[in-house]
Parts: sequence; C-alpha cells; structure tokens
Amino acid sequence: MKFKLFGILFLLFIGVKSVNGQTLHLYGGDNHDIYLGCLNCDSYNSNSIWNEYGTYGNSYNSNSIWNEYGTYGNEYNSNSPWNEYSSNPPVVVDKDGNFYGYFTVNEYKSKRAEFELALIIYKYHDLIKDDVGKWYKKIFE
Repeated sequence: MKFKLFGILFLLFIGVKSVNGQTLHLYGGDNHDIYLGCLNCDSYNSNSIWNEYGTYGNSYNSNSIWNEYGTYGNEYNSNSPWNEYSSNPPVVVDKDGNFYGYFTVNEYKSKRAEFELALIIYKYHDLIKDDVGKWYKKIFE
C-alpha cells in the first residue's frame, strides 16, 4: 500500500510539473461558461475542488463535480466528467484561457486531459468524492 501511494505521489509530482505550475480551472455546461472550480488549488482556497466546505469541493452544491445528484457529478449526465460516454465534459483551462483538455473519464474523447493529476482523479474519483479532504492530503501533501 505504501509503495502504491508513493507511486501515485510520484506521478502527481511529475504531472504538476507537466502543466508548468499553472493554476487550472474547470468550466462546464453546453458553452463551457459555468465555473466548476479550481483543479489544483489548495484545500483552503474557496474556489478549490479540494475544499470540502467551499462551493466546488462539497458534495451538495449543484456545480460541484463531487455531487453525484448534480449535473456535473452525475455519472449519467453528458456534461459530467464521470460519464464514460460523455459528449460535452468540462474543460480544463488556465487563467489566460489556454486549453489543457477535456476533463473526462471518457478515454475516447478527443483532446482529453491526460496530465497526471487528471489521470489520478479519473482513476480514483469514486473514492475521492467520499472524502475530498483526505484525498487532498494524500495527493498534495
């Protein structure tokens, strides 16, 4: 288990470097104009998907990717990153609007975000949604 966690942390370290230290944001909706939170901000940031008390990190907000009953956390919604057949998943962009890919578990989606943090979240999203704070610590600390 320790070796597996070390491997995840190592991959994350490489992944953070691969996005050049940019702060990455998620946008969803039909026109990708609905803010869904900051992908790699710390857990104290009010916009972070890792802040379980913030708008985008809690499992009750309709615009949270962790809300399994909301548009963006429901595995059956075409706008959700967790729909394996998603046709319109959220996008990952930096503050300047540079596109880093579609944030989706759909492995066949063209231009899918493939940096390490995204891959880790895709793989463990079902576990992460149950304890965002614990997973933030596992991944980032």
